[in-house]
Amino acid sequence: MIQRHRKAAHLHAAVQHQGVLYISGHAAHDIDQDIKGQTQEICDKLDRLLADCGTDKTQLLQARIYLTDMSQKAAMNEVWLAWLDGADLPARATIGVADLGDPRRLIEIASIAALPERG
Repeated sequence: MIQRHRKAAHLHAAVQHQGVLYISGHAAHDIDQDIKGQTQEICDKLDRLLADCGTDKTQLLQARIYLTDMSQKAAMNEVWLAWLDGADLPARATIGVADLGDPRRLIEIASIAALPERG
């Protein structure tokens, strides 16, 4: 069975199927923040979404991080690594992109997480 979470106009925030949670790209609402602030806001959003779906960040399997300025990768990594336990890092790609819809939007994160088995 497919379950969809948090419907928006053009997507769901996450789609669940066969024990896997596919999480849409998430960006910060406050795009006047720097890369660290935007990254932290996204991590906080992911914490809430994962919890609402019955899982958490230790169950992240993969992340795709889109940055409009790859020179900001080290600053983004500071927040990312502070958010995650070093033992539970997901497979990850960081991809430089030209545009995320607004020149102030610096980062978007899409991910996949495992859902706990129910006994």
